Amino acid sequence: MTTKNYLTCCVFFLAAILSLRPNAVAQQDAQFTQYMYNGMFYNPAFAGKEAGYRISALHRTQWLDYSTSTGAGGAPTTQLLSASGRFKKIPIGFGLIAINDAIGPFTNQEVNLSLAYHLTLGRGVLSMGASGGFFSSTIRYDEFFPVNPDPTVPSAGDENQGNPNVTVGLMYDRGSYYFAVSSRNLNEPGFDFGDGNLANRLENHHYILAGYRINTFAQFSVEPSVLLKSVSLNNFSYDVSVIGTYNKKISLGLAYRGEESASVLLGYSLLRDNSLRLGYAFDLVVGGLEAKSPTSHEFMLTYNLPQVSKQLDRVIQRTPRFRFD
Repeated sequence: MTTKNYLTCCVFFLAAILSLRPNAVAQQDAQFTQYMYNGMFYNPAFAGKEAGYRISALHRTQWLDYSTSTGAGGAPTTQLLSASGRFKKIPIGFGLIAINDAIGPFTNQEVNLSLAYHLTLGRGVLSMGASGGFFSSTIRYDEFFPVNPDPTVPSAGDENQGNPNVTVGLMYDRGSYYFAVSSRNLNEPGFDFGDGNLANRLENHHYILAGYRINTFAQFSVEPSVLLKSVSLNNFSYDVSVIGTYNKKISLGLAYRGEESASVLLGYSLLRDNSLRLGYAFDLVVGGLEAKSPTSHEFMLTYNLPQVSKQLDRVIQRTPRFRFD
């Protein structure tokens, strides 16, 4: 596919996304404004995509200072820790993701191990990945206030349940652009709190993530990207962003989440090799303000450790009697 044809496809693809209006979105997965830097959360094919090792930590406070009608909090807060690398002699990447996501009376925790095979295909790389792990959900009954109370549901105490979880994904990276599709919660684990009176199933989530890298003048690059999200193919939502980076050190970007928020993204790389990066995203809520607080904040720290190739230089050694080369 030529660059011209790819750009044409991107235009039609983006137009189709923007024409979608999210219905009653039942998004269960955590959401991130800095999604473009957390591809492995959505798709295990990102594991070990590049040589070296990568460690990142993220904290998101959504709808800051939000409180319910009862005066309690309950706004989503999320922590994400990820690490990935790649074997030296075989084209296989590996990764680990740990998530803590709290919203209302529920706290969800997830740990996933990922493996990805990276196959050179033409001028690009086709990556195939799968991950498996454990999803744990806890409900705090003393913070649970249903509209229609059920006497069989406890009014105090906590209950925890856990189930295995599976994700698969594909990605093609051409260098100047990439395109990835994935399906999370493939086995749709179920939870039945309160002796089965509060049934809740983790829905299958589908993602399409695509981006284009544009190198311009004076060490300045631009990367537009889009994330299309669907829950069981019944409803859709999207994130779009454009980020400009100068000298691989300073970045500034704008993003929009469909009918929810507009965002500003900032990034700055430290150390001589730019291996340590600080990222921040500020969301201004523009939709559904009657049920949300107006701002969200997201902080991210990333460290990239390149693979070290061990080279031994032959040194000439001399003694009074012998000469060794």
